[in-house]
Amino acid sequence: MMTNVSVTDADPPIRELLRHWGKEAEQLSMQQQFQVTQKGLDDYVTSVDRELDRQLSAAFATLFPQDGIITEENSRSRRVFHQGYRHLWLIDPVDGTESFIEGKPDYSLMVGLLTAYQPMAGWIYVPAQDRMYFGGPEWGLFQTRGNYAPEPLPVREPLPPSVGYCPVMIGARDQMNFGRAIATLIPEIQFHSLGSFGLKVIEVICGRVGLYVYLNRRVKLWDTTGPLALAQAAGLVCCDLTGEPIRFQPDVIHAETLSHQQTIVIGWPSYIEALRPRIRQAFNDWSPAGIYRG
Repeated sequence: MMTNVSVTDADPPIRELLRHWGKEAEQLSMQQQFQVTQKGLDDYVTSVDRELDRQLSAAFATLFPQDGIITEENSRSRRVFHQGYRHLWLIDPVDGTESFIEGKPDYSLMVGLLTAYQPMAGWIYVPAQDRMYFGGPEWGLFQTRGNYAPEPLPVREPLPPSVGYCPVMIGARDQMNFGRAIATLIPEIQFHSLGSFGLKVIEVICGRVGLYVYLNRRVKLWDTTGPLALAQAAGLVCCDLTGEPIRFQPDVIHAETLSHQQTIVIGWPSYIEALRPRIRQAFNDWSPAGIYRG
């Protein structure tokens, strides 16, 4: 039982929990032993999501009894966000559920720590790779695979955007809704996509893309807290399309769903400076149906 939060003390049991339940999820995925239900428009949940949610929620409540615990599949836990806890643990049992359902490897288990509404630490476990990414702004960035000891996560800034090189990460829905408009204003852009929000951010940290844009304002605190803690530790810019920093305070988070009201842009400074204004223009000028409004 840990009554005072220290990320270095919290790290080993958190990694052990995520790896254990991540491997359980992988086995169930390979065996197709799960049920799928729809909880909203284009929003799916599996029996694995719910079971991992219960298990991780109980484990974190035991580890951190004085902190707030919020999990994706327990809607009642969202009330905790408004109850004045200094430390909040945000748990996403399966990030990239659609990839999990389709048997793709690009899903993860994620945990993030908010302290005074600031992302302080994050853990992203990828069962298909048996790899963990973890760290935070005052801690550093690390990775480990299997039972090997942690090692620093290499942070690599990509080449600046140019006519022949402009890799940008975008979700499938955002590309469907805004991709044509963005490409009209940035013809050199090269779109990339993955399932997990956390893994998209890792692609930016490792320099395989220069920017990640999320435009549809459906992303929740359990999706963003851990990945943005890692992004900030890497020195990336985390802002909205107007250039305002991403905030986690209750006044900018939807009270019931805990979704961000800001658009989200995460990237290297050279990409933010070169691309953000044009992406903002595309977002403002085009409707999600791809109809010009300007």
